[in-house]
Amino acid sequence: MRVTKRSLALATTAVTALTLAACAPADGGVGGTDDSGESAAAEPVEVGIIYSKTGPLAAYGEAYYEGFEAGLDHATDGTGEVDGRPIEVTYLDDAGDPDKAVNHAKDIIGQGVQIMGGTVSSGIALKLAEQAEQNQVLYVSGPAAADAITGINDYTFRSGRQSLQDVATAGTFVDPDGAKVLVFAQDNAFGQGNLAAVEGVLGAQGADVDSVLVPEDATEFTPFARQVVDADPDLVFVAWAGASSGAMWQGLDQQGVLDATTVVTGLGDAATFDAYGDAAGKVDFLNHYFPGAPDNEVNDAMVSAVEEAGGTPDLFTPDGFVAAQMIVHAIAEGGDDVDAMVGALEGWTFDGPKGSTTIRETDHAVIQPMYQVGLVESDGSWMPELVEEVPADAVAPPEAD
Repeated sequence: MRVTKRSLALATTAVTALTLAACAPADGGVGGTDDSGESAAAEPVEVGIIYSKTGPLAAYGEAYYEGFEAGLDHATDGTGEVDGRPIEVTYLDDAGDPDKAVNHAKDIIGQGVQIMGGTVSSGIALKLAEQAEQNQVLYVSGPAAADAITGINDYTFRSGRQSLQDVATAGTFVDPDGAKVLVFAQDNAFGQGNLAAVEGVLGAQGADVDSVLVPEDATEFTPFARQVVDADPDLVFVAWAGASSGAMWQGLDQQGVLDATTVVTGLGDAATFDAYGDAAGKVDFLNHYFPGAPDNEVNDAMVSAVEEAGGTPDLFTPDGFVAAQMIVHAIAEGGDDVDAMVGALEGWTFDGPKGSTTIRETDHAVIQPMYQVGLVESDGSWMPELVEEVPADAVAPPEAD
């Protein structure tokens, strides 16, 4: 049985209305009886999921949504219930807009919702974390990778990895102690944030960290690639986003950077696999997830469920799945007591799509494996191939203050 859902962002149908009516509690309350003496329906648990159904991150939002649906079904053994209580999920579209997301959060909290989840945007997640703390509701953020989400307050958790885990994974391609590491990135908040993370993680492990920061409006990358060659680093960590990615990789390849040293970057969703052109086979990739990386029953179940529903498992599918596992566990152990839900999640170890996963008690970081991946050509396209699983404890982020 699928989980009962409501969506304030989408047009409702008569069938949905009937379904929700069927789940509504009777006057007798939880476990009570109605006037005829028959058992009343158990009171539903309301959950609000705020994610990007539309907007610039809609593809990531869709992967999260598909994973969440599969995770709820898996975590409730197909019943859509916890201890006889139906879980009613309200899906809301933030469209990548922080103000819209906050308004959605205020609306559902005002209606009595005590559990929120979602968003792929770090900026939005930080805003929703504020709402969670102010209103003392549980919030499980989605794929948003900002390190600031970890440890931000007692009521905020995350279901995916964070940037520090990406950087720590990059550091497994070389021995950081004494290595010369160069960050090649755009000169913007994203690039500067990655530089800070590399300095904080690999620098603390003994690496000598330098950088080449490229103006966002650059279209000619030869002079910047030459700077990399002249620096003669042991490892180049590339942090790049946007339409100039193809030209950037071509520039690095033409100047011999990819042949001269180890170049590492993050492998994104499936839509990006062909974006590297001829450089694809020369780059080493750190990776959060692709469907062929884990080998366990939970991942198999998630992949099968998403595909049977007509979806395609991708980079952030497990973030939705894990969020559902966390929310179901919180409800099962905490009932309607938010502080008890928080306590149930802190220190919890469970089997997720990526294997054994732990919610660190002190700051709510998700301790999980990461992957070294290569791209291999197959029938004219590039496909990911697992090189090595990196153990969770080897890439655990430093504890947040």
